Amino acid sequence: MDADLIFSAGGSFAMAGWLVLLASPLAPRTADAIAAYAIPLLLSVAYAGLILAFWTSGEGGFDSLDNVARLFETRELLLAGWLHYLAFDLFVGAWIVRTAREASMPFWLVVPCLPATFLFGPVGYLAFAMIRFSRARVVEPRHAA
Repeated sequence: MDADLIFSAGGSFAMAGWLVLLASPLAPRTADAIAAYAIPLLLSVAYAGLILAFWTSGEGGFDSLDNVARLFETRELLLAGWLHYLAFDLFVGAWIVRTAREASMPFWLVVPCLPATFLFGPVGYLAFAMIRFSRARVVEPRHAA
């Protein structure tokens, strides 16, 4: 399959997953099934296929930043890296939504974390962790009394 087609399809599937997460209060179980499992698994299959097919054609390694850059000089391995980001960021976004739902957090607190996770991965996770920690420190004392 053409690398550009895989890139385009992967981006479209990931975007669909993020839109499902934004609509998750309307159908939480469906959102979990699609955004937490189906789409990340689909992206993972594409990733695994690219790694299996092209790993040996890449030069470089993981022992230095220059060698990591050399790995991504192989177009198909660059695509695999992109799919890796798409799958994991969406998986983390879905985890954020589920965790917030289980903690009865208002969804409006989660919404800003989702685009931050989509665009900047760990920054969105950090924002959610800070909100979750802050909220737990405020909510817990009320229950202790």
